[in-house]
Amino acid sequence: MATTLATARLVLLVALVAGSTSCGGAWELSGLRMPTAARAVQAAAERFVEEEVAAPVIHALRPLVGSAGDLGWRGGVPCDSWRLAVETNNKRDWRTVPARCERYVGNYMLGGHYRRDSRVVIDEAVAYAEGLQLAGNGKEVWVFDIDETALSNLPYYASNGFGTKPYDATSFNAYVFAGSAPVLPETQRLYNKLISLGITPVFLTGRRENQRAITVANLRREGYSGWMKLLLKPVGYNGTAIGFKSDERRKLQDAGYVIVGNIGDQWSDILGAPEGARTFKLPDPLYYIG
Repeated sequence: MATTLATARLVLLVALVAGSTSCGGAWELSGLRMPTAARAVQAAAERFVEEEVAAPVIHALRPLVGSAGDLGWRGGVPCDSWRLAVETNNKRDWRTVPARCERYVGNYMLGGHYRRDSRVVIDEAVAYAEGLQLAGNGKEVWVFDIDETALSNLPYYASNGFGTKPYDATSFNAYVFAGSAPVLPETQRLYNKLISLGITPVFLTGRRENQRAITVANLRREGYSGWMKLLLKPVGYNGTAIGFKSDERRKLQDAGYVIVGNIGDQWSDILGAPEGARTFKLPDPLYYIG
């Protein structure tokens, strides 16, 4: 998929360059004479393709047909503004993505924007971690959420309207038990950096205890190893996500661990004392967990 998308983008760049005019000389490319001034642009396009092809993918899905800039606005709040409200935690307790925004969210998730936004978050997290002064006693930990943080459920949501359909616990749990969720490469980059720095990862997830075995297998299959704990909800737990996660972080703190960082895709992953010394939120316009 990455090759197809990159090739399409290169064709567009070449077409734009070929259509430009210049008073300078020209150079040959596959039988076409192109302005000399366009040579740098063409070289940049080729480097862009190389980077796109080399970049890891988190799914084998094609983006929806249409422009990534299509805001899906048919009245009401434009979809880009709706997503901003979601990411800033101003839009709360929503159950589904607005139906008119399915195309917008699909293009955001599959068209490269989601990965770029994730990369910005992880770059900040890595820079912060590299600047920490560690005690060196093995007590510094970093808390990771799993779904849409360490692993991506995008293949599931791409087949279920990109969040526009009501949550179906039966079908989603069947997907979880398949153990096929792909890695989010940006998060894994942070994870590996933390281990190299001597900071121990802890997974804290809303998944249930009866999903422990398949979750461990999925994490290991996607290249995660070396975590200290995998903390899951008891099967009968009926409290809030914030309550559960803050209680588990408090237990870590009471046991003498220092939570130097905390990352998740939901605000409920990073709210509720003790949050950790610094929190990072990854983008997620697919669903809301309070």
